[in-house]
Amino acid sequence: AVVSTQSTGEKEIEKLQQVRLQVLKQIFEKREEDNTNTNTERLNSIWSKKQVSKENNFKKKRSEHVKALRKLASARENVEGKLSKRDVVNDYSSFASQVYAPQTRVGVFLDRGSELYNVKNRYLNTYEGLLELEASLPDYVTQPRIKIPNLRSGKGGAQKRFEKRLKELDDTAELIKNDKEKQFQVPAPPRFLQKVIRPPPRPPTPSVEMPSEDEEKRELAIIFLQQLLRGRAVQNMMQEGKEKRMELIDELRSTEALQSEEEKANKELKKRARAVQRKQRMMQHKEDLANEMLEGMGGRNVGQMADFLSKELVRLQEEQRIHAFALLAERKRRMREAEESGKRQVEERRRLEEDEIWRQMCNCHQGSMETYLEDIIASSVNRTADEQARQEIQTKAETINEIAYQMESKRDRLQSENMVAELVFSFLLPEVEKETLRENVKREQRRHILAAHSVIHGQTAEVEKEGESSDK
Repeated sequence: AVVSTQSTGEKEIEKLQQVRLQVLKQIFEKREEDNTNTNTERLNSIWSKKQVSKENNFKKKRSEHVKALRKLASARENVEGKLSKRDVVNDYSSFASQVYAPQTRVGVFLDRGSELYNVKNRYLNTYEGLLELEASLPDYVTQPRIKIPNLRSGKGGAQKRFEKRLKELDDTAELIKNDKEKQFQVPAPPRFLQKVIRPPPRPPTPSVEMPSEDEEKRELAIIFLQQLLRGRAVQNMMQEGKEKRMELIDELRSTEALQSEEEKANKELKKRARAVQRKQRMMQHKEDLANEMLEGMGGRNVGQMADFLSKELVRLQEEQRIHAFALLAERKRRMREAEESGKRQVEERRRLEEDEIWRQMCNCHQGSMETYLEDIIASSVNRTADEQARQEIQTKAETINEIAYQMESKRDRLQSENMVAELVFSFLLPEVEKETLRENVKREQRRHILAAHSVIHGQTAEVEKEGESSDK
């Protein structure tokens, strides 16, 4: 029996481990999927940002390229840098010139002083001016006259246009015919003698004498001699400058010699440093190889020890898990026993609580019934007292009215004023006292009602708490 229980326990443990492994696999797969999604989203956002920056840079470089090309084109138009006169015809013929579209960087502001050109007229800005302007206009402006055209039957518009065109063609043909006739007509002989004006004679063409060959050779020799003299003068100037600055030239030559020696020394130092570095690298390489071998041997031993320890840890964990399962079973048994005993106690306590709730509910209903009856009795008493008071007041009012009528027939104005003042005084003060008394009574009743409500709510809250604790 012990072996069967152990085998069943081991099978359950294996099942639990498999379930846990599946859950872990699902969690890892979900995590990897989330990571891939986040990475793709991040890469997409970075790629989109890079594309936007790339497009912006391309546009910027394109605009700079166009600007540079325009500058080059404008510079090539005037390579020698000569000042050219303004061409007014070109300025007014091209709509991109400064005449039609001046630039603000040149100092031209189109909107400056625009308020000077606003039309300010009294006839347009004031109502009286508009009335005067309307009165000055003729009648046909404000009262249009429409004339109805006479619809006469005749030729259509197309026929009229055709006839007009034919008439124009006939006129042009007649003019051409007249011109041809004039060309072939023989001019008539002049009736009188006419003076023929001869043109003035042309001036003679200027000529230049050709120089002789001897003179040309002499001029070429003179030019060659001038070139030789100028070259010799330049050589003399260079020699004089060299003699004047000989000390500086010697100093520069000495510094160059020192620099060559320093360069040789630096080259030797570099060679020595490279040799030392090469030796250090070799030593470092040997030390790294030795360290790698030692670390490999130590890692192998540590791995074996870790494997042994991990297996021992698994064995101990399995033993602890089996012991924990046994403790859990014992605990469940004890808990079930305690739950059953607790349920019995709860049922007994609930029965007692229900009896107490029923007793308190009966007392509450009885008290509410008593207060209801007391309210009914008090309302009936108040109603009867109100009716009796009204009857007494009515009888008193009738007697007072009779007395008042008698007194009114006998009293004068001063007595009537005194009576009105006494009546007002007698009406106002009792009414104020009644209002204050009513407020005091209401305040007292509200205090008692609040106390009763607090007691009832407290008892109900305690009963509810006890019911919840018993249910638990």
